[in-house]
Amino acid sequence: MRQIVLDTETTGLEVSQGHRIIEIGCVELMNRRLTGNHYHQYINPEREVDQGAIEVHGITNDFLQDKPLFAQIARDFLEFVSGAELIIHNAAFDIGFLNAELRRLDAGLPDVDAVCSVVDSLAMARKKHPGQRNTLDALCTRYMVDNSQRDLHGALLDSEILADVYLAMTGGQTMLTLSDQDGEGEGGSRGGEGIRRLAADRRPLPVIAPSAGELAAHEAQLEAIAASSGGRVLWRESAK
Repeated sequence: MRQIVLDTETTGLEVSQGHRIIEIGCVELMNRRLTGNHYHQYINPEREVDQGAIEVHGITNDFLQDKPLFAQIARDFLEFVSGAELIIHNAAFDIGFLNAELRRLDAGLPDVDAVCSVVDSLAMARKKHPGQRNTLDALCTRYMVDNSQRDLHGALLDSEILADVYLAMTGGQTMLTLSDQDGEGEGGSRGGEGIRRLAADRRPLPVIAPSAGELAAHEAQLEAIAASSGGRVLWRESAK
C-alpha cells in the first residue's frame, strides 16, 4: 500500500476568509515503511501572511516573495499524491485548503480527495485515546516520538513526525502509564527519551516459515500436552 503523510502551512486559519497555502510537505510510506521519497514546496500565496501564523510557523512574507504560485506546482503535487492514501492530522483543514486552491485555478483539476483516500490521524487518535489531548506534540509524548526539533511548525518536518506517530499508533506499543502524561500540564512527564528512527533503506525483517519436521514436532508436543491435561490445550482453543 502506498501512503502519503501530508501537512500544510497557511497564511491563516480560515479558508473562507481567503487564506492560502504557503507550504506543502509530504513523505511516502510503502507497506508501512518510509521510502525516503518526499514532496516539499513553499508557495507564494499572493497575499500577506497573518502575524499570528508567522509566530506559529516562522514563514515570512519576504521569504515567500520569490516562491512559485500554486498554479505552477498544482499538477506536480497531484501527480505525486494521486492514488495514494493520505494520512493527515486534522484532515478537514488541509483538504479544505488544498481543494480551495485547486478550484481557484479553474483548470479542471480534481479535488485532492477525488484522487486519494484520506485518513484523519486526529480522528483516529481521539477514538483510540478518548478524553485525552491528541495534538501532534501530545501524541509524540505518548508514543515517545522525538519532536525535539519542532520549535516551529513546518510542513515537511511535521509530516515526518506524523509518519512516526501514525506507525506507532497503528502498529507499535505505547508506554503503559496509570494516567495520561502528555507533558502539557502540571506534573506531566515525557516518560522516555524518544524512539530511535530506523533508516528508510533498512532491510525488511525476514519471515521464516517452519519446516515440515518442525510442524510435526509442534503437533506431537500438543498431543503430549493434551494427553496429560485431559484434552485441554489452550493453544488449540485460541486458534479456533
